[in-house]
Parts: sequence; structure tokens; C-alpha cells
Amino acid sequence: MKILVLNCGSSSLKYQLIDMDNESVIAKGLCERIGIEGSKLTHEPAGKEKYVVESPMPTHTTAIKMVMDALQNPEYGVIKDTSEISAVGHRVLHGGTIYSDSIIVNEDVKKVIRDCFDLGPLHNPANLMGIEACEEAMPGTPNVAVFDTAFGMSMPEKAYMYAIPHEYYEKYGIRRYGFHGTSHSFVSKEAIRFGGLDPETAKVIVCHLGNGASVSASIGGKCVDTSMGLTPLEGLIMGTRSGDIDPAVVQFICNKEGKTVNEMLDILNKKSGVLGMSGGISSDFRDIENAKAEGNHLADVALDAFVYRVIKYIGAYTAAMNGVDAIAFTAGVGENDKAGRKKICESLAYLGVKIDDEANDVRGKERVISAADSKVKVMLIPTNEELAIARETLELVK
Repeated sequence: MKILVLNCGSSSLKYQLIDMDNESVIAKGLCERIGIEGSKLTHEPAGKEKYVVESPMPTHTTAIKMVMDALQNPEYGVIKDTSEISAVGHRVLHGGTIYSDSIIVNEDVKKVIRDCFDLGPLHNPANLMGIEACEEAMPGTPNVAVFDTAFGMSMPEKAYMYAIPHEYYEKYGIRRYGFHGTSHSFVSKEAIRFGGLDPETAKVIVCHLGNGASVSASIGGKCVDTSMGLTPLEGLIMGTRSGDIDPAVVQFICNKEGKTVNEMLDILNKKSGVLGMSGGISSDFRDIENAKAEGNHLADVALDAFVYRVIKYIGAYTAAMNGVDAIAFTAGVGENDKAGRKKICESLAYLGVKIDDEANDVRGKERVISAADSKVKVMLIPTNEELAIARETLELVK
């Protein structure tokens, strides 16, 4: 069975066609600058040369059609026609309080995605456009919505409720949802499997560290807490996001600078994090590392603060679960920054965490990186959100 996985952004569309018989990627690609001048499709079929098409993509419907054409191209394609695609799995950012699991798309599901536009203003509209474009291009082929917030829906009330008047939850669904859920779900379960842990009781902390960053705590693969909240702004310091901050900072700067709340949130989302802390050097952690190596004090502080926040969340979640069996690092920084992983783990010595320096000398490869006598297993588990979406889709349509 072949499943197409789509991740639609406001002006982009990433895709993978996966053969679920062996979970191999048959083809993958990216549509860029949808609705913007200079649109481009980059198509990478397995075992064949990369195929690039520069052509206007005014809408996601046009982009989907170009993807279908590329998949069926006589020279660069990997299928004869779209009937070989059994289902399409869509990454959908927000399902609100309605959906805690993936679901086959129908009109009710589309209504919920639409109703959550204000909770996911950049992603949900694009996600819905992708679904409707597939319905038009492949009528009768099932579409599955895999919600990024689904993993966090198993959190208990004490973890997801904000200490604000309850009427705002009742009226607007304001609560902590958590994001990167597909990644956290995949990595937590893979850590249990790879680490040989009890699938019912294993206490796992996943550190999804990249330009967007979050930490989750799960027991038996079920989320009990996660660092992001109503939006992805809460939690860790990130590339451009501030993470946790005193809410009064917003009012203070608005009053001092004459800014609106919307302008201030734009600053917290797009101009803060390590970019803001470093004095504007970069939102890319590699650039910050280079600046630190050159003696830049603000870059040094930004990286220290990032690591410090991760350490605090791991400690908090260990306490919340009354222990931890495994800590898994994933995503761009988590998978590639061996020095950062070591620095974090050195501050967890009180838990009996010990890193094996030789094992930790690795990038992007599934591996136990803790020493044999470490009381907590520490692992590097590369995330694979596309495969996770494909697996969820397969379960619903097979």
C-alpha cells in the first residue's frame, strides 16, 4: 500500500510517497513559494535524478496537481497513475478540544479545522487547502487528518489548564495543547522500543530541539505534560521565539514603545529567542555557536540560556512523573549537537545520568549514548514525522 504524506504551509507543500509494505520512501519533494512569484517544485524520486520545475503555483490546488504530475512523469515518476495511492495523510496543526486522535476527513472534520483557524492562523488554513486540493485531484481517495495537537490531548487537567478565569476555557478553549506532537509521539514510542523499556509504564522525556523546540513527558507513550501551550510560543527558548516569559513584559514594552499587543507578539514569535538574545546574530544555532567560538559574549549567554531551560524542564518533568527511565534527543539540534547533549546531561548527574563520550560522538543516528552504568537511558532518536503520519493513516484505512 502506498500512502502520500502532505505537510502544507501557508506558501509551501512538503510531500513523501511511502510504500508501507516496507516503509520505504519512494519519492519526496517540496513546492515552494505557492501564491508568490518564483514558484518551484523540487521532486526527488528514489534511485533517480532530482527533478526541478519552475512554474507559477497560484494555489495549493495547482501545487497538488504538479505533485501528481511529477509522481506520474514517464521519466521521473514512480507510479503509473494516482489509483496506486491508497490514501493521503495530512499534517494538521490544530484540532482544538474536539480531536484527540487522527481521523478520516469528512465535512465535520473540515469544519473543526476551519473553526480552529484562530488557534492556528498560519497553518490550519493551508492544511485545509491541501485536503480540499487532494479531494479535487483524487476524488474517492481517503484523506486522513493527523493533528499536531493530538499527543498533548492526553494531558491531565492539572497540566493543561491555565490559572485564568475558567470562563475563557469554556468560551474559547484556552488551554495548553502542546505542539510537535507527531514528533513527540513517534520518538517516545521509538525510545521505548529501541531501549527495550516496558511499553505500559516507561517514563520517557523527549527533547525536540531545533529552531522550534519543546520537551514532553510521557508514560507508556501517553503524554502527561509538554512545554508548548495554547500556541508554540510557550516553553523553551527557540530560534526566534522567546519561550516562557512574564506576561507583564508584554504590557511594559507596549507602554514604553507605543506598540500594540499584536506587534509585541510578533516580536516574541519572530525576533526573540536566540536571535534576540544574541543581539540579532542569527536564529540558526550553528551561527550562534560560531559567534561564541569567536568570543561573542551574547552568543555565549544565549546558548547557555537555551541549555539551562532544557535542563529545568527535564528536572521538572522527572519530578512530575516521580522518575524517568529514558531521555531522548531529537530534531536538528538534538540530533546533531553532541556538545549540547553532553552539557545538558552533565547537569543531570543527580539522576545518575552518565554519558558515553564515544557513543555520543554521532549525528542523526539512532543510538543509546549513555554509559552502561547510567541509571537513566539517554538516546538519540531521529524524528520521522512523515512516517508517523503514514502509520497513523494506514491504521485508519487498511
